Amino acid sequence: MPAQSVEHSIPQPVAVGRKDEPMPQKVTAPQILARKGGPKIKMVTAYDAPSALIADRAGADIILVGDSVTNVVLGYDSTLAATIDVMVHHTAAVARANPKALVLGDMPWLSYHASAEETVNNAGRLVRAGGAGAVKLEGGRKRIPAVRAVLDAEIPVMGHLGLTPQSVHAMGGYKVQGRQAHAAYELISDAHGLADAGVFGLVLEGVPDVVASVITEEVQVPTIGIGAGAHCDGQVLVFHDVLGLGGEWTPKFVRRYANLADDAVVALERFFADVDSGVFPSDEETYHMPEESAEILRGFTQASDSLLADEAMEN
Repeated sequence: MPAQSVEHSIPQPVAVGRKDEPMPQKVTAPQILARKGGPKIKMVTAYDAPSALIADRAGADIILVGDSVTNVVLGYDSTLAATIDVMVHHTAAVARANPKALVLGDMPWLSYHASAEETVNNAGRLVRAGGAGAVKLEGGRKRIPAVRAVLDAEIPVMGHLGLTPQSVHAMGGYKVQGRQAHAAYELISDAHGLADAGVFGLVLEGVPDVVASVITEEVQVPTIGIGAGAHCDGQVLVFHDVLGLGGEWTPKFVRRYANLADDAVVALERFFADVDSGVFPSDEETYHMPEESAEILRGFTQASDSLLADEAMEN
């Protein structure tokens, strides 16, 4: 499929709010598919409207509402705590920001494992109630029936291979996948199977760069790496990791571009110091009433008298 630059086909974002202003054109799954071998795809997670607005202003092509919300926002130690209700809630918050980027809703653990009917219903909730433009699910060839069921419902699907966090117990922890030749071959076969099934892209997480390179060269859909080296068609990181809003420890593949948590602590310390000293709020940060009304109020001598205000106004 020939490479096509989304930047050339999508207008720049415009301010929205007046009826006579055009709505920004949305990035779609077919446009992402057309980016294979073209300009790098930029993807980042977001879990609420403010972070979605920031990601969109920065130029994200895809905003992933990942089940990692349970780790970085809700305080759990794995993604297994995510439910379809949680994912719909956060996907809807991102979608209400009306980003130009494609909103990609993550299907949580057990939301696509039982039956095709349940899988389609859950994917449909992410689209109908959550406002997602596509969904993502984890796993290789054994998930092809689920992928096809969702595609038959006209919902675009992105695959996810390698270190799949929902399989943490089966993998024995968060470990790099595909280090040995036979395991790498299985990942490559999974990638071909998912691409043939019709996914519009593949997230490759926690795999050696040579494995990601081979998959990127062989499959006809874009690959988006996270801990998979530089040869993928795009890259994704967690919003909080990029901005330094998480904990002290970050995975090897993360590069921090800011330390906003430290900046936030400093800002709050200044606020608390101003409260202690009494310099906040200042006169400019305080609401006032007309002086005539203020004088009447100062003249009240029986604040508990329910008729006092009416009597004062009559006077």
